[in-house]
Amino acid sequence: MIVNFSDNQLHLQLAPLTLTRPVAELRFGILTLKETWELLLKPKSFGYLTEKYLSEKYPSIKTKESITISGNVKGDAELAGWIKTLKENESLVVNEMLVAQKGSGKKTIRKSKKDLLYVQHGWDLFQKNGEAIKTDFALLTKGKKTQPLNKTNRSIGKHKIFIEKGAKVNFAILNATDGPVYVGKDAEIMEGSVIRGPFAMCEHAAVKMGAKIYGPTTIGPHCKVGGEISNVIFQAYSNKGHDGFLGNSVVGEWCNFGADTNSSNLMNTYGKLKIYSYAAKKMTQTSITFCGLMMGDHSKTGINTMLNTATVVGVSANIFGAGFPAKFIPSFTWGGAESSEKFKLEKALEVASSMMERRSIKLTPADKKILAHLHKLAH
Repeated sequence: MIVNFSDNQLHLQLAPLTLTRPVAELRFGILTLKETWELLLKPKSFGYLTEKYLSEKYPSIKTKESITISGNVKGDAELAGWIKTLKENESLVVNEMLVAQKGSGKKTIRKSKKDLLYVQHGWDLFQKNGEAIKTDFALLTKGKKTQPLNKTNRSIGKHKIFIEKGAKVNFAILNATDGPVYVGKDAEIMEGSVIRGPFAMCEHAAVKMGAKIYGPTTIGPHCKVGGEISNVIFQAYSNKGHDGFLGNSVVGEWCNFGADTNSSNLMNTYGKLKIYSYAAKKMTQTSITFCGLMMGDHSKTGINTMLNTATVVGVSANIFGAGFPAKFIPSFTWGGAESSEKFKLEKALEVASSMMERRSIKLTPADKKILAHLHKLAH
């Protein structure tokens, strides 16, 4: 099987997280949307139908034999089974949403008695993350045996706690009453941490001493987190290692939060939130009450940074200074509430390279082209 993941015309609707990646590369649950489908379908190869400026890093596979899957849909065993039976030029539509098609997809196979797990807006990621964690948890732990929790820890709850090989958990409290707890390979939960499920941390992630984490929360690969966190998804390689609150948020890759950065996730009026839309290019009214921060890749905050409810931060922004900055902070912003300027591309690439090299990863020419493209569009 050859698969192409389609952005489904949601590139700007899911920005800033999708400014640097296709929709299917978003972490939702324990795995990215693409990774879940990979485990279910085991395709021979896969590609992406995404924006032109992303296509060098995320190319498509041009063949009539490929199956196109909507990259914003979370896969499960039943959907995978239906996709495997698609014949030439058939499409799979579930509850009026296109899930997959083979060839032209002119002949529609309709399924209506199934709830789909999918995202259309950035806040869908954290709002539906509990269900996504449970989906991936079942997939990743099926037929496997957990490593035992040592006697220094305390655990309660009806849901499962699964510890992968190489993970370290000491003197922690794990509450699986509302959902499972998953600790990935070589990850570490340090002493004094208190965690409520649904909760997932991926390989080589770390929860710092004394952290308080409420589910549904996902700590992506190689992330380090501490302080108080509630219903947040960290994509990968990002750090919130110090005290400070972050709730109802999604954080991209290679982000860093200075000590005592705090984000509001609820207005004092308890009203419905207006959030910046990249698609509409303006603040738009939503029906949600809770939202903290939507942050693109390579963005950072200085110490004691205060962020308004429903703040949207673009790519490679550096936020610092006194007071609350604007609720929309464009890509490559350097500064805060008092003043700001456009971050020079050369300096932004230097900072990104330096952070990535600390993890022995290089900023590739394709990455640089993506950032250069976004820099031209900024401000």
